[in-house]
Amino acid sequence: SSFPHQEVVGEESEEESNGVNLMEFSDEILLHILSYVPCTDLVLNVRRTCRKLATLCLDKSLTHTVLLQKDYKVNKDKVKQLMRDIGKEIYQLNMAGCYWLPSSTIDHVTRCKNLVKLNLSGCHVTSLRLSKMLSTLQHLRSLAIDVNPGFDASQLSSECKATLSRVSELKQTLYTPSYGVVPCCTSLEKLLLYFEILDRSREGFMLSGQLMVGESNVPHYQNLRIFYARLAPGYVNQEVVRLYLAVLSDRTPENLHAFLISAPGSFAETGATKNLLDSMARNVRLDALQLPKAWINGSGLLQHLKFNNPFYFSFSRCTLSGGHLIQRVINGGKDLKSLTSLNLSGCVHCLAPESLFRKAEDDIDSSILESLVVSCCNLRHLNLSAAHHHSSESIGNHLCQLLSRLKHLLSLALPVCSITDVAASVEKPPSTPNLVPQTFGRKVRIGIQTYPRNLGDQANQKIESSVFWALMGSLRFLETLEIIGSSFSSAMPRNEPAIRNSLPPCVRAQSVGDSEVAAISQLTYLQSLTLAQLPNILTGSGLVNIGLQCQHLRTLSLANLGMMGKVVYMSALMDMLKHCKCLRDLR
Repeated sequence: SSFPHQEVVGEESEEESNGVNLMEFSDEILLHILSYVPCTDLVLNVRRTCRKLATLCLDKSLTHTVLLQKDYKVNKDKVKQLMRDIGKEIYQLNMAGCYWLPSSTIDHVTRCKNLVKLNLSGCHVTSLRLSKMLSTLQHLRSLAIDVNPGFDASQLSSECKATLSRVSELKQTLYTPSYGVVPCCTSLEKLLLYFEILDRSREGFMLSGQLMVGESNVPHYQNLRIFYARLAPGYVNQEVVRLYLAVLSDRTPENLHAFLISAPGSFAETGATKNLLDSMARNVRLDALQLPKAWINGSGLLQHLKFNNPFYFSFSRCTLSGGHLIQRVINGGKDLKSLTSLNLSGCVHCLAPESLFRKAEDDIDSSILESLVVSCCNLRHLNLSAAHHHSSESIGNHLCQLLSRLKHLLSLALPVCSITDVAASVEKPPSTPNLVPQTFGRKVRIGIQTYPRNLGDQANQKIESSVFWALMGSLRFLETLEIIGSSFSSAMPRNEPAIRNSLPPCVRAQSVGDSEVAAISQLTYLQSLTLAQLPNILTGSGLVNIGLQCQHLRTLSLANLGMMGKVVYMSALMDMLKHCKCLRDLR
């Protein structure tokens, strides 16, 4: 009776001997595999399986950096156990956005005595709790926190202030008018400020931009190299950021290399900010610059600022003409190989010699774009959206043909009307879409033939000769692409004032449709795609091409495709999503 059993056991052992045992891999390979497992899972579960994994799970390469952000299975007890087991081995801890953890969870961070970098953005931390925690973290050099109503800097202990005095990098998100911990950080080199203060309290009272009682201490900027401020809409945010800038205007740091202010809407220049910019023009050489449009428009500021080896420029929504761009920024065709990021979003005249007598829809001057491409040949990120960049009929000077020379581009944003072939836009506009009124009125039944299943034969001859097809073919390493109508405005913008009135699409955009979308499928490494206000989308067949070919796509955002209020591409979108195995964000 035991013979059959022995036979089965024999077969199983033979299979095991022929198979590959995971534990037979080298330590290097196993460590690489384990690096994809959340640290809490490694320490609390995986290391309890066998002696070898118990040793590997505590390897410094796996415990050096702990990421709890978006690890939704983590609770207070698991964090407590994690800190007890490996607290002294953690050098970087990211708890950003862990809103589900109670504030008392922060108390366990005190076990991480060797912590160098700590991110608590999105976690509610009181002044007393922050003081107790920071008092024990003597090696801390980088900190990210939120400053909420009720924060009181006078409650910070001397030991806490000693820790803050050694911090060189601070990210501070403000939900109330305050300097936060900035005055305590006397060694700051990098300061990132996010202003999220509401104009009204929860009870509906108007708020003031005046700082709270006990905020007499001022920031220390003498070692500052990077200053970045991003403002959400609202006048209180503008009032508070001016208090931060007032200190800068008194004495501008000599080592300041990057000065970036992102402000929605109008942020007027004052005497203090003008003094600051004049001081910067005299005393510093910048590598990165972004200013509110009102500070640049109509001023000769760009002519006086000095740049070292600039890598980032943002002139979003400025009335900057192409002539000024070439003369003052590129310095008449000066070699700017160091520049890797250029934001000209909303600069409607940036590719024209002058803006005085020019209409926004007039053709661009291709020589200006050519100078830009030649001088800034190493650009990685380029934004030309929110403007009408219409190419002329001259052969070889189309915007897409000139941009195809930028072989290093990783992200690109273009208006829809800029990618159309000039010959196609001059011909009569497509007739089928015009049968459908561009309104949200009574629904109209329209006969739309289903998209072709044989995608390979879909009007290939027409599209492969287009300038946009050639551009997509030349930018093989592009990871982020935005094709947005020049008249498009988001219904719920994050950091811009809401605009309720939506303008009709540009006339040249009427010829951009499914075949142009199909051209995007050449971007093998595409990770993020935004398409907005493409009126000539009829079936969405190009989306299926993208789903099949762009296997790394993680983010997809679609808005106003086809005629307004007529979503006719849903069938194609469903087919596309079957192939998007890496998609994480769909809008």
